[in-house]
Amino acid sequence: MNLSMERTLTILKPDCVRKQLIGAVTDKIERAGFRIVAMKKTRLTKQTAGAFYAVHSERPFYGELVDFMSSGPCVPMILEKENAVADFRTLIGATDPAQADAGTIRQLFADSKGENIVHGSDSAENAAIEGAFFFAAEEVVRVD
Repeated sequence: MNLSMERTLTILKPDCVRKQLIGAVTDKIERAGFRIVAMKKTRLTKQTAGAFYAVHSERPFYGELVDFMSSGPCVPMILEKENAVADFRTLIGATDPAQADAGTIRQLFADSKGENIVHGSDSAENAAIEGAFFFAAEEVVRVD
């Protein structure tokens, strides 16, 4: 990975999978210049979802978030691109799809603030931690 490349984690959430939008969302991600270097379909248990979102454990929405994230399959991915974290957060839009900019993933596909289609890491440091939560090093494959 060259020094200007950065990685971020996304999760296509259970609402994305349930609505059969994996392909549409992945297409937007790739068309925006991101390379998918790791991807899998999985189902989080309440315990696993709780561990992933532990940083939010004191927040009022934590229980609802854990319930939602364990409600069906999801698709975590590690994405690579220059300025990946900031560019991906721009691509997905505001957490509340009603406030998301036109053409963003959440504006196009999400139904509500709670079911907002996609997770995106908020920093390069958290992206590394979150990526390691879902993928072993040998599962991350760079293709040139």
